[in-house]
Amino acid sequence: MFEGRFPELLIIFVVALVVLGPHKLPQVAAMVGRWLGNARAMARQFRDQLEEEAQNMQRPVVDPTRPAPPPVPAPAPAAAQSSAATDSVTPDPASHERGA
Repeated sequence: MFEGRFPELLIIFVVALVVLGPHKLPQVAAMVGRWLGNARAMARQFRDQLEEEAQNMQRPVVDPTRPAPPPVPAPAPAAAQSSAATDSVTPDPASHERGA
């Protein structure tokens, strides 16, 4: 971009002094300084927003409107599982007589 070596800056200053005059040059310099400050602030804000979005893309997305999944029940002890399994396998004689 603009390297701004001293001889180049001196020529720009002399041309601005001749064109604008000694009374307007400080006002114009202050205005240009404010513009540059605003441009730097906007560029910094833009860069910060891009960095924040890049960090957000690395995080998992959580939908606040979606309910949380139900907790997974703890496994039952082995003795309770074996008795429950035999109860469900044993046929009910009354249902067999009805033809169900």
